[in-house]
Amino acid sequence: MSMTSFNWTIAVPEIVLALSGIVILVAGVLQRKGEGFFSSAMLSIAAFAVCGFLVLLSPTGEGYAGTFVNDGFARFMKMLILAGALTAVVLTFSYRTRDKTTLPFETPVLMLFSTLGAMIMASSANLMTLFVGLELSSLSIYILCAMERDSVLSSEAGLKYFVLGSLASGLLLYGISLVYGYAGTMEYTGLVAAIRASGNLPMGLIVGIVFIVTGLCFKLSAVPFHMWTPDVYQGAPTPVTAYMAGAPKFAAFALFLRVMAGPFGTVAPRWQILIETVSVLSMVYGAFAAIPQGNIKRLMAYSSIGHMGYAMMGLAAASLAGVQATLIYLAAYFVMNAGVFACITAMRRKGREVVSISDLAGLGRTDPAMAAVLALFMFSMVGAPPLAGFFGKFLVFAAAWQSGLYVLVVIGALSSIVGAYYYLRIVKVMYFDSPAEVLDRPAPSLLFVSGSMGLATALFVAGMGPLMAWAHQAALALGG
Repeated sequence: MSMTSFNWTIAVPEIVLALSGIVILVAGVLQRKGEGFFSSAMLSIAAFAVCGFLVLLSPTGEGYAGTFVNDGFARFMKMLILAGALTAVVLTFSYRTRDKTTLPFETPVLMLFSTLGAMIMASSANLMTLFVGLELSSLSIYILCAMERDSVLSSEAGLKYFVLGSLASGLLLYGISLVYGYAGTMEYTGLVAAIRASGNLPMGLIVGIVFIVTGLCFKLSAVPFHMWTPDVYQGAPTPVTAYMAGAPKFAAFALFLRVMAGPFGTVAPRWQILIETVSVLSMVYGAFAAIPQGNIKRLMAYSSIGHMGYAMMGLAAASLAGVQATLIYLAAYFVMNAGVFACITAMRRKGREVVSISDLAGLGRTDPAMAAVLALFMFSMVGAPPLAGFFGKFLVFAAAWQSGLYVLVVIGALSSIVGAYYYLRIVKVMYFDSPAEVLDRPAPSLLFVSGSMGLATALFVAGMGPLMAWAHQAALALGG
């Protein structure tokens, strides 16, 4: 194998992140019990920052014998993944478990290794690289979900995610084996050639594509593969939930876009109806199932299901505009979702976490600043202009409409109207209900995250030009 085909330099960000994780883990082990968390978190943040800088400087090309690719699309998704991971680590600073201790020092390190797997997913050019990155990311999250060992809910969340995640991985691997068996290759470029040469696709290859879509839909918590989401979101520590709602979903979407728009893009009419169906089910179910929820973390779980449905509208469009719209939607989802979870992490009373929507009663009078920021995020989730959520929804709706998916657009618009009810209900509770007992003053780290994400949500329009250009270049690199 020549050095040209190996080309290890395109994976320098991943190599640096992996080495950083090993060093941070060893340093944490050498410290006394209970004293390694802060340094572990700070070093992880530094590693993410350095890795992000290296991603922006990384060259375009293929390496590792065609199994790893670095292009504009990979860089866009990696920066989004790193931003989600860094934000989640910042949220861990002020988090306290039920016995009012910090999370174990392994928490930021596991987030780091999960992020490493997510970045590998974004750069996969081979179905086996896809699977390795997915499993590296998932294995870390299984442990993170059960990190509060004294909490029954946390242990249940970890077990449920592990069992159902293993099933989804099996389905994905079975789909990969079928595709390999019928196409004779696992490389994306080879799959394109094999599909074009086959004429009529073998039924086994179509079934393999369906199984791959099923495995990826599980990672996105898209209906009907969403069953793990509410319980895991509720049971996992809140910073872990914030992490799961960000980086892994961005990585799964990176895989979805790269696989469906790449090797399977030539047979888009075969899988378009499947993506449309999943998108419709996710939007409708996410809208209606969230209405009766009294726990804000469970509500955000159903909200994420709905948002993944909206984002999949861009994929269903099977066009360059659709890919670009999906990337913008994911960026908008990141800023408003991270801000909401910063507010949820700040919901504490006498040092104990409270997660009921009723605990926000009268927040507009007891803590006007936090209420205003949370209301901003809720209006953005609805899609109110000129906030971030409006531009994300407008672009995916426009891409779907241009592709003739009129029914999908109508259902998406109606789902948004239904979803507005439970988002605005939170605003109503904060400003019109009788004040509950005052919440504790948020930690500086939470004020920083919620404030910065609030500004990004409100001023999203100011960055639309550069972001649209970057997303367009990323979509072009993917091949539209």
